[in-house]
Amino acid sequence: MARFLDVHPDNPQSRLISQVVDALRDDQLIAYPTDSGYALGSRIGNKDGRDRILKIRGLDDRHHFTLICKDFAQLGTMVHVDNSAFRAIKHATPGPYTFILPATPDVPRRLMHPKKKTVGVRIPEHAVVQALLEELGEPLLSSTLILPGETEPEVFGWNVKEALDHQVDIVIEAGETPAEPTTVIDWSDGEPEVIREGAGDVSGFLALD
Repeated sequence: MARFLDVHPDNPQSRLISQVVDALRDDQLIAYPTDSGYALGSRIGNKDGRDRILKIRGLDDRHHFTLICKDFAQLGTMVHVDNSAFRAIKHATPGPYTFILPATPDVPRRLMHPKKKTVGVRIPEHAVVQALLEELGEPLLSSTLILPGETEPEVFGWNVKEALDHQVDIVIEAGETPAEPTTVIDWSDGEPEVIREGAGDVSGFLALD
């Protein structure tokens, strides 16, 4: 059964954050709240975490994983950001956006898109996520928690616990999250292409397209 941790959404308790980070370092899989619904997360070096996420979501190897980053500096170690993208992406973060960009050598090959060698990156505006990333000291491998047959992410921790009690190791409860997933912008070919319209406003990117 998954552990259920009730974490304050604005002032996360440090002892609970430490418990989650210890679990991540022990290669456990977590379900956690973000500024655009719940997500599944594991340590980048957790080889089993990727496969567990794909199985829960009913996805294949072509799924674009996302690396959740603490800040723009950390994001820049995971992907190549050219001059055309730099200003727009920095202006939009933190926030409900996922950007698909060419991965750097710091990203394990198994986490890249098999053909494009790209990966998603994002910087959430959520106190719990920021606290986790601060203590973990590295990006978090992640995927929005949209269950097979559903179109929107889960928004309540207790629903996640009920649905995935034997498939994840920890569920973090921190109040209701927004129901809209992130807006996804593919910038891997030098121009922004809106792949999914979600919580983030796309007008600024369409003007650049």
